Amino acid sequence: MTVPSSGISDLFQLLRDGQPRTRSELAELAGVARSTIALRVDALIELGLVAPVEDAASTGGRPSAQIAMQAGRLVVLGADVGASHLRVGVADLAGNALADATRDLLVSAGPGTVLDTVVELGSSLLRQLGRSGRDILAVGVGLPGPVEHSTGKPIHPPIMPGWHGFDVAAYLGAHFNAPVLVDNDVNVMSMGEREAAWPDVENLIFVKVATGIGAGIICNGALLRGADGVAGDIGHIPVPSGADLLCRCGNFGCLEALASGPAVARKLREAGLAAEDGRDVVALVAQGEQAAVHAVRQAGRDVGEVLSACLSMMNPSVIVIGGLLALTGEHFIAGVREVVYSRTMPLATQHLQIVQSASGLEAGMLGACMLAIHHALSPQSIDGMLAARV
Repeated sequence: MTVPSSGISDLFQLLRDGQPRTRSELAELAGVARSTIALRVDALIELGLVAPVEDAASTGGRPSAQIAMQAGRLVVLGADVGASHLRVGVADLAGNALADATRDLLVSAGPGTVLDTVVELGSSLLRQLGRSGRDILAVGVGLPGPVEHSTGKPIHPPIMPGWHGFDVAAYLGAHFNAPVLVDNDVNVMSMGEREAAWPDVENLIFVKVATGIGAGIICNGALLRGADGVAGDIGHIPVPSGADLLCRCGNFGCLEALASGPAVARKLREAGLAAEDGRDVVALVAQGEQAAVHAVRQAGRDVGEVLSACLSMMNPSVIVIGGLLALTGEHFIAGVREVVYSRTMPLATQHLQIVQSASGLEAGMLGACMLAIHHALSPQSIDGMLAARV
């Protein structure tokens, strides 16, 4: 008799927390016979998703073997595509990074150049780990622009010429022979940050301030994408103090044109300092250059102006500041706090924490890996893996 695959995938969801359990414990949790559990466990062992672990303590007789998720046998690949960088990593099924690589690369080089580099770096990492493409369950990708969630295709991204409508999933899927999940980079970063540092927080906003500015919104424990996948695009909200500044999107006065890494670097150049981009800004702050400290804090205030309005609508309990300018530490975050706490109703801020990203510049890559893991270990994917083995 064939065991229903839905029962097998449901059993795996019980084991995803990594806690070892005996077959008797699993039978009790699932509400089925121990013989049925044995068949389902055997099927998951064949897929490489679970394995026996150390024997459980016994009060007499032969100890009972425990079963747990086998996090390290299969892997996922995550790619964080930024405006001027690319970070690719391999992680196990528990989300632990096993290896990663970074390369400076402009996203404006086009999808072929960028995605071929993802393939190159990903393949190299797999070889380093003694793995092959057969070990990859899924690939996650974060892109620095709007992404249509249902198709994974970029939609009129302002800084990504040649990417509109490009089938990223099909291109990478052909190379890695695995499902490919694509989302906006800040959405991906918010998932990675929550998983790493705030797993119990239901309402969180992750703000990335780098070449661009965007936010990923976790609402009631789920990622909020909006009707067309552009929820959180705060970088293109107009701010009064930037009214005469032309943004890359073609409008004037966007927050990004005023407070992003390139915008702050431009202000410092006008003040006579050598600052070509956000990395130079971070370096000047680290050197104690007061003009840079002042400019970064003002950028934090400008971001805080927009976040104050978001707080009244979203009421998060945590705002995480990430991206390159977050590496200036408390200087940027102090500016954000200064405005948010003074402009927002006390009820909305009484439990609010505004903190620096715990994942740093790895948040995008880790989030892309989590995007892949959530898909690969979903009941639907497990059922698909079982069907493919029949």
